[in-house]
Amino acid sequence: MSIFAFPQLSLRFLPIWRRHWLVWKKIAAPSILGHLADPVIYMLGLGYGLGSLLPEMGGMSYMAFLAAGTVCYSTMNSASFEALYSGFARMHEQRTWEAILNTPVGLDDVVLSEILWAATKSLMSGTAVLVVIWVLGLSNSLMSLWMIPLALLIGLAFASIGLIMTALAPAYDFFMYYFTLVITPMMLLCGVFFPVTQLPESMQVVASLLPLTHAIDLARPLMNGDIPPQTLMHVGVLLVYTLVAFYVSLVLFRRRLSR
Repeated sequence: MSIFAFPQLSLRFLPIWRRHWLVWKKIAAPSILGHLADPVIYMLGLGYGLGSLLPEMGGMSYMAFLAAGTVCYSTMNSASFEALYSGFARMHEQRTWEAILNTPVGLDDVVLSEILWAATKSLMSGTAVLVVIWVLGLSNSLMSLWMIPLALLIGLAFASIGLIMTALAPAYDFFMYYFTLVITPMMLLCGVFFPVTQLPESMQVVASLLPLTHAIDLARPLMNGDIPPQTLMHVGVLLVYTLVAFYVSLVLFRRRLSR
């Protein structure tokens, strides 16, 4: 089969996803705490610190403004870490993929299961942050419940993108380039901490092309109880990132594992 062939998927990805779930259950508590602590510390520290200086931003309190961005940032980070570090460990270090591929399961299903598992982890992370937001009373709208499926969609997009890096990585150190040159700039440019409109016009154009911007443009109105403007466009962009990155990562994995 050509490495450029379209994905041939089946339900055989489900046992692989379940395998990841059973392994994760053994370390569930520290895993959840680890993914929850960092975004909540950012949200509370910057929210209370800058919130006293910036009482309102974008028609809401600065704490609520930051909280919506934090859900997206947390979800992005969780999906990226799982797809990169854990995915690389299963593929290269632990040779889990090799064992799975000796069964009647194809590489396409293995890659799909990695994306879905990373998205599941990101869904749990985003939901945990959202629970903190509800407990603090930063959002009382039922519209904020739509941020749960949004977290899953964000996870799918960033898991797919992350697996491209995993397919190219010679070692764990390689991932520092991705986080330093892609994830961190995206966090600063896409409106997590301040409105994108505060950026120079050229940077606004760059931000509009990044998936995190579209995620935040959906999350912030939902936090405020509003229907996001251009909802279908933002969802479409995240889906395009997911599908294209999934295909690219699959091609790269086929090339890598065929050597």
